[in-house]
Amino acid sequence: MSVNEPRNIPFSPPDITDAEIAEVIQAMKSGWITTGPRTKLFEQKIAEYVGVKKAVCLNSATAAMELTLRILGIGAGDEVITTAYTYTASASVIDHVGAKIVLVDVAWDSFEMDYSKLADAITERTKAIISVDIAGKVCDYDAIYEAVESRRELFKASNELQGLFDRVIVIADAAHAFGAERKGVKCGLVADFTCFSFHAVKNLTTAEGGAVVWRNIEGINNKDIYHEYQLLSLHGQSKDALAKTKLGAWEYDIVYTAYKCNMTDIMAAIGLKQMERYDDMLKRRQEIIAKYDFLLRPLGVKTLNHADENHTSSGHLYLTRIPGITLEKRNEIIFRMAEKNIATNVHYKPLPMHTAYKNLGFDIKDYPNAYAQYANEITLPLHTCLIDEDLEYVLEKYSEVLIL
Repeated sequence: MSVNEPRNIPFSPPDITDAEIAEVIQAMKSGWITTGPRTKLFEQKIAEYVGVKKAVCLNSATAAMELTLRILGIGAGDEVITTAYTYTASASVIDHVGAKIVLVDVAWDSFEMDYSKLADAITERTKAIISVDIAGKVCDYDAIYEAVESRRELFKASNELQGLFDRVIVIADAAHAFGAERKGVKCGLVADFTCFSFHAVKNLTTAEGGAVVWRNIEGINNKDIYHEYQLLSLHGQSKDALAKTKLGAWEYDIVYTAYKCNMTDIMAAIGLKQMERYDDMLKRRQEIIAKYDFLLRPLGVKTLNHADENHTSSGHLYLTRIPGITLEKRNEIIFRMAEKNIATNVHYKPLPMHTAYKNLGFDIKDYPNAYAQYANEITLPLHTCLIDEDLEYVLEKYSEVLIL
């Protein structure tokens, strides 16, 4: 097929090979299809890749964030800060635990939180900040921690674990950012807790799934934190299914009424094979980004900076903005691209524009920068199933549509 012939370009299909399929078959034949040896091995591989002592695999990044808030004892009467420019999961978990959502606008002409406004958002009730590594670009954690330190005297710990931090705790919503780096430090080693997604559209997928890692906390054994995640993710049951298979080890206790959000070995089987290919997958994403940038920036299209001397993103999303166009024009461009069988998207509709957040009292008028980012944003396909001819087709048709 030549570049001039009609093509069908999906937005973000999973990159699954025979290796992943074969591993899933082996998992199913093994008799372990729920949490078992493959999940434990996947946790080990994630921890090694990131450079931490422990990782916990769960059924989503959303579960990872919510369980983290619960382990930290954050709930009613507390406040948690996040950005107005994100997917709902970053904020909904705050509501789930009964805490108050505090939204901060993004900076002008930026997809990142306005760090200059962060310190002012911290109060005596603030227990955590959920930062968002949007599109796979790691946030400016220097600025985040500077804001946290500037308000350290306001922090009031509600339990022993919070007291060990003695400051607002930083949780990274790194759903997009597995494998990203900032100043040579891998995502997962910067925030206090980091939550990854392995959903079907993510760079590395387990179909559904997620994981959480954390930095060493002085005074806390990593095994104890790991055990808390295990309890919370499996009904508060003192033994998982794997532990119960040991001879005579049937008995267990329910420590407290908890949740059900563990990863299965079928999911982990996919992830294990994806991990083996991941460095090459990241490299391909950077190649695609470079080609997009080279041809689109001269047209006046604004694009997210995915790599410079300070950072390398995971290249999860290719965010573009068309200066000077209206929201209606943006939507027309998306429609015209769809007519050419090219799926595009918008990342994101700011939270205050959604009914659930309006009902919580948020108003988009209070977040003008977030609205400005959204109104002319179009996300182009960026995935490792794209071949060069596909990429050329997308670029050619996008250029044509923008000129019309």
